[in-house]
Amino acid sequence: MDAVRHTRLKRLTRLFVNQPLYFITTCVNDRKSVLVSDSVERILVDEWERALARHDWAIGRYVIMPDHVHFFCRSAHSAISLSRFIGNWKQWTSKRIIQLLDIETPFWQEGFFDHVLRSEESYGKKWQYVMNNPVRAKLVPNAEEWKYQGCVDFL
Repeated sequence: MDAVRHTRLKRLTRLFVNQPLYFITTCVNDRKSVLVSDSVERILVDEWERALARHDWAIGRYVIMPDHVHFFCRSAHSAISLSRFIGNWKQWTSKRIIQLLDIETPFWQEGFFDHVLRSEESYGKKWQYVMNNPVRAKLVPNAEEWKYQGCVDFL
């Protein structure tokens, strides 16, 4: 009797997921600490609130740090690409923030970090990490005290 051979399946090189949930991080050019103010927060949130109507991208939870932002987003079926959406969002926000603060361009660093979340568990873990960023940066003693966080759409 021949021994049964067990072989492992190869890891997929591509993953196809309908409407994945993305975790996004993008930074201010030269990491300038200009994002933490009520007026800048209003601009960022206002543009996130318009994203669904403009380009079919829903924005979930977010945390605004002094020199970068983290947020979660998901597209509808008819949405533009993630890269195009983030590029448009950066363009909309930078115009308004540059005018508000009377600062030079470019406002955002080129590019952004994106990560596709694979499960509800990873969303919870990633949110805990993001929510605690202001604590790790010693901006507040506990995450609940950080006023520059919230949720736009339920993802």
